Amino acid sequence: MATAPSLMPRVPACLLAALCVVHAGSAGAQDWPVKPVTLVVPFPAGGGTDLLVRIVQPRLQAELGQPVVIDNRSGAGGTIGSTFVARAAPDGYVVGVATTSTHAVSASVYPRLPYKPATDFAYAGFLGTSPYVLAVNRALQAPDVKTLLDKLRQDKTLHSFGSVGVGTVSHLIGAQFQALSKVPLTHVPYRGAAPAYTDLIGGQVQLMFDNPVGLAPYIRANKLAAVATTAATPLLPGVPTFASQGVPGFSQQLWYGLAFPRGTPAAVVARMNQALNKVLADKDTVRELADKGVTARAGTPAEMLATVQHDIPHWGAIARSVGATIE
Repeated sequence: MATAPSLMPRVPACLLAALCVVHAGSAGAQDWPVKPVTLVVPFPAGGGTDLLVRIVQPRLQAELGQPVVIDNRSGAGGTIGSTFVARAAPDGYVVGVATTSTHAVSASVYPRLPYKPATDFAYAGFLGTSPYVLAVNRALQAPDVKTLLDKLRQDKTLHSFGSVGVGTVSHLIGAQFQALSKVPLTHVPYRGAAPAYTDLIGGQVQLMFDNPVGLAPYIRANKLAAVATTAATPLLPGVPTFASQGVPGFSQQLWYGLAFPRGTPAAVVARMNQALNKVLADKDTVRELADKGVTARAGTPAEMLATVQHDIPHWGAIARSVGATIE
């Protein structure tokens, strides 16, 4: 008996296979995560970025329902860890902390940067923002910017400024301050904040710019002195801003966010953004971040990408003005 012809159109085997792959990928993204997620922090443990992440991490893993494992991969101003993220498999199980330094400044100061911040990442959203503090060794006895500048100009020997790495915002603001002081300060880069603080306290370097999350405990303990901030912060309420001291051009703030490798499924990025924004809406999270000098900032992946695209030329102009290029 003859078999009746099928009324369904024939689908080529190759097309059918492709449709199955697309469906499997979509299902995988919807189910994400099904195993631990590695969160790469491109700076050492104990520094400002690390402390911020450790506030968010336990709440983020509670929202995602899987462990979020912090992996500190420091060096080269945060570009080593960021390169690792850019080259990771885009399956949603490696995500990195992106900052103004690693994903905006780096594009200008590293001519051979191994990644392209504007195109090699899938941005998931912000974590927060933080101003910068100018901290000095207490032996300088400089309570304000004018006094500090006068002292640097009077004694041009043995003066240096530390930073959390070559090509970071900490470095560029320090170079701007050097240009303002008209004193040939020596730049001393470190692999992160913690070792820089140790040498600043010990007098091996005389001043540095960093965010208040790491500096505040040392300032409160009178181990370091704060001269000015780029924006007011409740963490250091008695420290005046540069603007209030009549010094223009020092209003920069650092932003933090999360970024996946390029090609990570949009559904994974959206899920991370949803979890991240929920964490940042929590009152306890907001308070704990504020206690570290960080203002929680929710946002969309598109907003974070737009910020990166805006800040690359902005910091590029500053880098060129101070001659900050790393070979």
